[in-house]
Amino acid sequence: MKTNLLLSGIAACCLFAAGCGDADRTAGSGTPPPEERAAAAPDLATLLDQAIAGEHRSEGNRARDRFRNPKETLTFFGLQPQMTVIELYPGSGWYTEVLAPVLRERGTLIAAQFDPAFPPSYRARVVTSFRARLESEPAFANVRMIIIPEAPETSLGEDGTADMVLTFRNLHTWTNAGELETMFAAVGRVLKPGGVFGVVQHRANEGVDPVESAHTGYLPESFVIEKAREAGLELDARSDINANPADTKNYTVGVWALPPSLRGDLDMRAEREAIGESDRMTLRFVKR
Repeated sequence: MKTNLLLSGIAACCLFAAGCGDADRTAGSGTPPPEERAAAAPDLATLLDQAIAGEHRSEGNRARDRFRNPKETLTFFGLQPQMTVIELYPGSGWYTEVLAPVLRERGTLIAAQFDPAFPPSYRARVVTSFRARLESEPAFANVRMIIIPEAPETSLGEDGTADMVLTFRNLHTWTNAGELETMFAAVGRVLKPGGVFGVVQHRANEGVDPVESAHTGYLPESFVIEKAREAGLELDARSDINANPADTKNYTVGVWALPPSLRGDLDMRAEREAIGESDRMTLRFVKR
């Protein structure tokens, strides 16, 4: 009799323990807890491959991959699927197409657009088109768009809330508008300590006047590094992922002579297409 009672007690304990395990895993639903779901989620390389190959991307945008190297660039910056990421001036959304699917399940993507109420006139068209994509394309369903207030109220959100801020080929625009220092300061404020600022920018030859070269779309790398340092953003690493030594940087119409714009002398079109897109610096800064 005692043996039977003992065995019954052991069985009851086992059933209770099993029930507790189920409760821990699911809170009643059978779904694994967040840490197990994260462990089973696809890794960054897989997510990037899926996003880059996604049907939501146009053939024209896919054609730029060989020049812009999105997988290698975002891997170099240290992107992770659970991050809160701000993309500055995403324009029509070339990089947003890659970032949004990667961050959709576990992260947050904030697209920080320029204010369409200010000139030039193309701003309104770009923002309207981008907003329409967010509202109509499933790949962009979880992207949040904000409008960056014009200086001196420039802000990217609450201080210390972003893991990463990214910008692609925009620094010359800010330099021409006299806003580079203001934008870099806003980046420094919104990043968490240890957060990353990833920059891709058309690269001028060292020694040129950055104010002059900005009108052609190019900036010296040392100039960008110094301006970032002044905003409390320390250079952590640089890469030649997006370098192009064939870019002579001496075009009458500036960087826009090269693909994809191909402005200027039509007789030079084949030569410019052979050069490819511009020589670009790829820099990773960290907020200390």
